[in-house]
Amino acid sequence: MVTYAHAEEKQRSPFLGALAGIIVGAIFGLLGFLFATLPTARHLGWVLFLLVPVAAGIAIVFTMRGEGAVTAVALIATLFALFFLIAAGKEGILCALMAFPFVFVSLMMGVGVGFLLRELIGSAKAPTSTTLLLLPLLIVGGHQVELKTASQPRTAIVTTTIWLPAPPEQVWPYVQMVDSIGGPKPLLMHVGLPIPQRCVLSGTALGSKRTCYFDKGYIEESVLEWQPPYHMRFSVDRTNLPGRHWLGFENAEYTLQPERGGTLLTRTTSITSGLTPSWYWEPLERWGVASEHNYLFQDLQRKITSR
Repeated sequence: MVTYAHAEEKQRSPFLGALAGIIVGAIFGLLGFLFATLPTARHLGWVLFLLVPVAAGIAIVFTMRGEGAVTAVALIATLFALFFLIAAGKEGILCALMAFPFVFVSLMMGVGVGFLLRELIGSAKAPTSTTLLLLPLLIVGGHQVELKTASQPRTAIVTTTIWLPAPPEQVWPYVQMVDSIGGPKPLLMHVGLPIPQRCVLSGTALGSKRTCYFDKGYIEESVLEWQPPYHMRFSVDRTNLPGRHWLGFENAEYTLQPERGGTLLTRTTSITSGLTPSWYWEPLERWGVASEHNYLFQDLQRKITSR
């Protein structure tokens, strides 16, 4: 009987250890995200995408105490934390997908550091408890350093051009106000990129307001330059798009240039971003904005050619 009970306990231990690792890893990830995205934080950088997942990886190792299935536990903990953030409306699906590779690699780095630390300090209960208590302090300290050393949000300009078989006078009405937008959606719109629906313009002069509605949220703009049928520029006054608290839209600009019997239409969008490292995030942000441009242009091309 004792042998059977002992065997049953050994069978349960790996499962319980893995479950504890998942819970602890997810909690570290969630609390780290909420702390790193406090209103006092000017951007999201190395604390959120490196320090928090590394701390979570170390916590998983010290919680599980074994070595089996650590990679699977880390993966499940990451997915659980991201799922919770999406369900709670803290992040969008697209943002979570973009963050996942970077966060998971950092988490596995933390797992490696955790094994090294465990070998150095032993696996006794006291060092384990001390390590788990020190990790939140490490995140808090890192956050304070990040607040004091954070730079201004970086800026980027995304430009997209298309040739349309109609003169600027015929293209202009389709650009200044859009009743409906349709057509094949790019890849990113199938995984959470906001889908433009329509743009409503009130007035046709400097200071006029334009509101562009998406499947979730809207963007409010004001006319800064108005030179029909060749040029218009808007400032973005307010952005209400879920899960985009780190991305800001500064202005949008349309230029219509006569060329080859038609119109060379150029759309330029200026954005700001609080995400670092820029080498990882900026190409993804540009991809997202360019996808929005191309979706609008394809709809415009369809309307022009089917007149």
